[in-house]
Amino acid sequence: MLVRVYGPGCSRCEKAFHTMEEALRQAGAEGQVEKVSDVQEMVKAAVFATPVIEINGSVVCRGRVPGVSEAVTWIMNALVEEE
Repeated sequence: MLVRVYGPGCSRCEKAFHTMEEALRQAGAEGQVEKVSDVQEMVKAAVFATPVIEINGSVVCRGRVPGVSEAVTWIMNALVEEE
């Protein structure tokens, strides 16, 4: 599983990154959380409000920091889709 957190490195983006790391751990899922701060990549991904969280290529959140329990739900749903 690949989780990407798009953002310029602001405090909200950092919090979103750590939230997704914790959610991945709590879900017991194998995968990695990647920070994407390159402006060209963000433009290519149509990122206008940060942070943007993407799981396995699908955007699950834009412009806000989710709670861990909400993020665990997204991860569990993505695991079901992988099967």
